[in-house]
Amino acid sequence: MPRSLWIGAALSVVFVAAAALSFIWTPYPVDGMDIPARLQPPSWAHPLGTDHFGRDILSMIMVGARTSIAVALLAVGIGMVVGVPLGLAAAARKGGFLDEIIMRANDLIFAFPAIVIAILITAVFGASAVNAIIAIGIFNIPVFARLTRGGALSLWQREFILAARVAGKSATRISAEHILPNVANLLIVQGTIQFSLGILAEAGLSYVGLGAQPPTPSWGRMLADAQTMVSLAPHVALIPGLAIVLTVLGLNLMGDGLRDLLDPKVRKART
Repeated sequence: MPRSLWIGAALSVVFVAAAALSFIWTPYPVDGMDIPARLQPPSWAHPLGTDHFGRDILSMIMVGARTSIAVALLAVGIGMVVGVPLGLAAAARKGGFLDEIIMRANDLIFAFPAIVIAILITAVFGASAVNAIIAIGIFNIPVFARLTRGGALSLWQREFILAARVAGKSATRISAEHILPNVANLLIVQGTIQFSLGILAEAGLSYVGLGAQPPTPSWGRMLADAQTMVSLAPHVALIPGLAIVLTVLGLNLMGDGLRDLLDPKVRKART
């Protein structure tokens, strides 16, 4: 078992467990302000200290993990649900009109980063976590479409696919029964990586005010609120920043470990 997989999984489990626990318990209410206790350093009463409103940072980190995970997970789900079928369809019709339309649409989406898409959506519908999910999800669609198409193209000339075509199976059935299972490993690894990027994107959107809105805690907005108080209370900015870094690092390590575990070429090169 790759070491990076164990380390990444351990870091990821910590934050997933904190997010799950926040549904039933947090040390303090996340909306409970205590002005006399504002900007306190870490202590027994507040293990990670308090912010400028006297709110417990540990409680906010726990609920913020829930927000980040939910946004990133749903955004990756949108990318997979829409992008994978498009990639399969493009590979099945390589060089045809459908393939050309799908690839050019992917190029168009790639021309606009997630934050630009979020700004466009926010200008019409307003800032919210739902709009952040849509923006990040739209950006994920061409990632999964291109990955699926690339993996599928290398399979369409294989003998078992030719046998399925001779047997009279349609392109749709071949894609579902033979192509998709053989590119699943690629999708799992890429899904893990996009999940980490989704958490980073959610934090970035919240930082500029385009993600989850108050009173819902968000790591990105915690950083934005703390940027003017770094000299007075460094922990207020350091802790949410570390939460983002460790979560993204854990998911990336887990993605690398899954690649090493699932890709036979990598396994053979390491042995």
